[in-house]
Amino acid sequence: MADHSHEPDPDARVTAPMQEFGSREVAIGAAVTLLGILLAYVLPALLA
Repeated sequence: MADHSHEPDPDARVTAPMQEFGSREVAIGAAVTLLGILLAYVLPALLA
């Protein structure tokens, strides 16, 4: 096994799926999703 003694404690690391998120992040994600749907489906349907 490789010697990784120079790396920080792996138990102290936090990766994205482990991080908590609040209602603000949920609202931003919902707004981005809605904007994407509008641009991808609604706008082309209106222009056709």
